[in-house]
Amino acid sequence: MTRRTGTGVGAGAGAGARTGTATVVGAGIGGLATAIGLRRTGWSVTVLERRTELERYGAAFGIHPTAQAALDRLGVGAALRDHAVPYRDARIRTPDGRVLARLPLERIEKKAGRPELLISRPYLVDALLAGLDAFGDVPVKLGETVTEVSALAAGSDLVVGADGIRSAVRTSRFGDRSGPREVGTVAWIGIAGFESPVHGETWGGGRFFGLTPVEPGRTNWYATVPEATTADDLRASFAGWHDPIPRILDATDPDTWIRYEMRHLYPALPSFVSADASAGHVALVGDAAHAMTPNLGQGACTAILDADALTRAVTAAPPGPAGLAAALRAYDRERRRSAQLTAFASRTLHRFMSTERTRLRNGAVRLLPG
Repeated sequence: MTRRTGTGVGAGAGAGARTGTATVVGAGIGGLATAIGLRRTGWSVTVLERRTELERYGAAFGIHPTAQAALDRLGVGAALRDHAVPYRDARIRTPDGRVLARLPLERIEKKAGRPELLISRPYLVDALLAGLDAFGDVPVKLGETVTEVSALAAGSDLVVGADGIRSAVRTSRFGDRSGPREVGTVAWIGIAGFESPVHGETWGGGRFFGLTPVEPGRTNWYATVPEATTADDLRASFAGWHDPIPRILDATDPDTWIRYEMRHLYPALPSFVSADASAGHVALVGDAAHAMTPNLGQGACTAILDADALTRAVTAAPPGPAGLAAALRAYDRERRRSAQLTAFASRTLHRFMSTERTRLRNGAVRLLPG
């Protein structure tokens, strides 16, 4: 099945001759953003997605100002802001409600000149699809399963692996040394149908609970525990915690909750690209390159930054296979160390947040600047 709804060339599209052909594997945030970026430079782009429908579950993404600027360069920043809400006031609390620290949102806004934004996944996906549809000539082929790269590489100048933590593109080209690794924690996410009076995170012993705005009248929540197999288990894990945590869990339908085992990509990849022209040029973006735990809330941001960096590198490169190889190496230099440091920091924060040694952790948190 092919999804194509656009009828014309969007503003900002490359007006000159096409500079190459790209196949993007995966129609998540990173894949759609990369497809937009490459098409804006004049490339011919096809997107392949193994699912028969795009993921639209309602988790909220935090979009850092740097990722907002990247979306502006991709031409979809205005659509993002149409449905996003600013995130300005959040605190870290103990289960009884005592405040340990403020999240550094005010400092982020002051430094960047714009606030952190929160947007639900369906709105962000729709904004990216609208940006892609505006070109009118970028097919998104659903139900397309990719198992290896060679056939795609033979028919495209560039293959982009944006197919998640279990990336077939990564395994086919880079082997299976790096792959998903569980961190021993179960995560739950959901949307409550009322606005929470407080936002931020509550850290207990071995578990934590987060609350963020997502849109008027609704609250995004997420929770992690060492083990919780049912909704009743989750409710029991947070019974007695400060309001509105038990109220949110009691008032929302467990059938809408999403449960997953937290994973990250390990070990870190030695390269995000394969610049060997004889085997076909390949680049990885998003979770395919650096899947991380969600503790820093940077998964969507890093995927967007990957897409922007790959687009800029390709745009700046001279034409021809040698130029594309140089562009991929430039992309790898810009993004690999930064993304892998973010992934490491997120995993480290997970250990810190979920420790059972709460007295030492809480004392350290109280020292954070307000």
